[in-house]
Amino acid sequence: MIPLRDINPTRRVPYVTYTFIAVNIAVFVYQYIVLTPTMNEALVFRHGVVPHFLLSGYGPSLSTPVTSMFMHGGLGHLMSNMWFLHVFGDNVEDALGRGRYTFFYLFTGVVAVLAHAFIQPDSEMPLVGASGAISGVLGGYVLLYPRARVVTFVPIFFFFELPAVFFILVWFGMQVLSGYGSLSSTATAGIAFFAHIGGFIAGVAFLLLGGRPKPRGPVTYLGPRVSTRELRRR
Repeated sequence: MIPLRDINPTRRVPYVTYTFIAVNIAVFVYQYIVLTPTMNEALVFRHGVVPHFLLSGYGPSLSTPVTSMFMHGGLGHLMSNMWFLHVFGDNVEDALGRGRYTFFYLFTGVVAVLAHAFIQPDSEMPLVGASGAISGVLGGYVLLYPRARVVTFVPIFFFFELPAVFFILVWFGMQVLSGYGSLSSTATAGIAFFAHIGGFIAGVAFLLLGGRPKPRGPVTYLGPRVSTRELRRR
């Protein structure tokens, strides 16, 4: 399922979400246009998360759970993540406020990385991507806006307008099933399903334990300022 847009307006420009998207794109350009393939590979091993090194304390810096969030493994990987962030991030930012949303995004991303590392502690394959943090955004969204409508494309050529709670819980169920399957198969070894699961749970827990803000209502525009009497006549 591919979310095309949500029918859920915001009251302010999502500058933090736009900044995260811009930074991810800038890093991608640096990785794949500025650097050579060999240099990019070295960068990924240096600033991506290698579970074996992270848990053992060897190798690269402990800052890699954060730096890995802004790196991607290819154009499709980047576009998919940034599109989900674009669709769902603005509303979560609107509800939490910019400062709290920034912490929320980074926090859920780090928890996602740790979830993946604990599931595959001996892995020496570097983990990169924003999907763990974005999974946290989805977890926040489903609590804040369960009844929001999400215009969804389902191959082949079917379009549906689904409640956010249905779309996101189906997505989460697919991650759980795929994650369970990946434990006994190498076919999906390149996808960190448990990072998605960990990030989602972290997003839900953050709002349940830290206090869930009251979502902002939809914006209704009445045009130029008018008197109360004129409004009644409308």
